[in-house]
Amino acid sequence: GDRTHRLKYDLSAQSLVLDLGGYEGQWSSDIFSMYCCTIHIFEPVPEFAENIMQRFLRNPNIFVHQYGLANNDINTSISLSGASSSQHKIGEQMLSIQLKKASKFFEENKISSVDLMKINIEGGEYDLLEHLMSTNLVKAIKNLQIQFHDFFPDSRERMKKIQEALEHTHKLTYQYEFVWENWELR
Repeated sequence: GDRTHRLKYDLSAQSLVLDLGGYEGQWSSDIFSMYCCTIHIFEPVPEFAENIMQRFLRNPNIFVHQYGLANNDINTSISLSGASSSQHKIGEQMLSIQLKKASKFFEENKISSVDLMKINIEGGEYDLLEHLMSTNLVKAIKNLQIQFHDFFPDSRERMKKIQEALEHTHKLTYQYEFVWENWELR
């Protein structure tokens, strides 16, 4: 699925892609290689963000933001654990990070349409998706590629509620529960 579903979209050089949870930038690199589109990568861990910035230093179509998108502007802590780093876990190595309100980012950057938004933010997807739905921004996103995480006591219930709400605006195109799923705008 990582080499098929997660990369095959109706995108072009005019497409706008948002990569939430960039980590090393590999998914964005693969998407750019296939479509040459504009990509905004959000990575709140400074070391990861810096590595991504260096990786795409000479690519004028890839923008790296050293913060995450969320339901509010907030400074918080993240537990460092490679690709599984999360603000919703407590670990030995904690780091301060910045999150910005998604609706504010859309407004400030005059974004009215997103062709693809990949969300892999280690537990932050619940609050973010609820925010995107409550502000109707979800209707501006043609494809939502989501990785839900199950380390919350109520994660299954929250996921089901979000999925039921998404059915009003999007249709499910593939799903591997708590791995990856995609919702396409109706």
